[in-house]
Amino acid sequence: MTQKTKPSGEMSFFDRYLSVWVALCIVAGIAIGKLLPDVPETLSKYEYANVSIPIAILIWIMIFPMMLKIDFASVVNALKMPKGLTVTLVVNWLIKPFTMFAIAWLFFYVIFKAFIPADLAKEYLAGAVLLGAAPCTAMVFVWSHLTKGNPAYTLVQVAINDLIILVAFIPIVTLLLGISGISIPWNTLILSVVLFVLIPLVLSVITRKAVIKSKGLDYFENVFLKKFSATTITGLLLTLIIIFSFQGDRILQSPFNILLIAVPLIIQTVFIFFVAYGWAKKWKLTHDIAAPAALIGASNFFELSVAVAIVLFGMNSGATLATVVGVLVEVPVMLALVKYANRTRGSFS
Repeated sequence: MTQKTKPSGEMSFFDRYLSVWVALCIVAGIAIGKLLPDVPETLSKYEYANVSIPIAILIWIMIFPMMLKIDFASVVNALKMPKGLTVTLVVNWLIKPFTMFAIAWLFFYVIFKAFIPADLAKEYLAGAVLLGAAPCTAMVFVWSHLTKGNPAYTLVQVAINDLIILVAFIPIVTLLLGISGISIPWNTLILSVVLFVLIPLVLSVITRKAVIKSKGLDYFENVFLKKFSATTITGLLLTLIIIFSFQGDRILQSPFNILLIAVPLIIQTVFIFFVAYGWAKKWKLTHDIAAPAALIGASNFFELSVAVAIVLFGMNSGATLATVVGVLVEVPVMLALVKYANRTRGSFS
């Protein structure tokens, strides 16, 4: 690796209890929407091309720090780990988006048909598709660390997936939403990827190179990155409060729907983990490659999913609600999968 980047893998207090903070943000957002309705009404006025400017700023605050951790020069080392990367790329891009669509469609349109109106089922499906079309790019560093994963491999797979998102996310989302009868203007979807992937990615590469060149790698890793340790989670929580200030009436009218959305998302997460983990074991990969390969597919780039859902469908949509429920369930489910991976370490060569 050209630069021995070691992303921080320690799970902070806020990360460990992310689901708790999300739940508190749901309560706070609903309370603001009901008690202070002027707040969401005022925020809704600050839009440009269907993009909420306050939300866009908060999402940049979320995404930019995690992009800084990625050394894209490490992509040149991909050929040194062909089997691990094959598992990652095939599962993330040829399996996961389509199983997410299939599982979500089955639950929202068939199993839960009596509880979810057809128009709302379509919105929930759209949110699930957005989650399934983008593999994790940030928390996977934590999951890898907790399973003693190979840091070089983790870095390479995250960097490659970030680059693939630029070209594959739009066609996959357009295809799957088109199948479900949801028409999406390409220009809006392209704008979303440019705003929430391309721009922060380019800025992070420029910033990373500039800081390392002037201060050195040690300063970048141990001083500069730590300045952003709380910004991602802060941006996420503030975003959720704003979203739920718009979603208040919808949640209060049907709180049971949160559970209905969570069920297929949890099943998909566990299913994808075992597909990748079982494949890695069959290929006799070492555990420090198998664990992060499975965990990156199981978790989602929920920051991007939330951002795109807001741009395409609005803050008070079922699609946005579905992506936020993805945030709510991800941490406890992923921690359970991390524990399973650690317990089964001995079964790998």
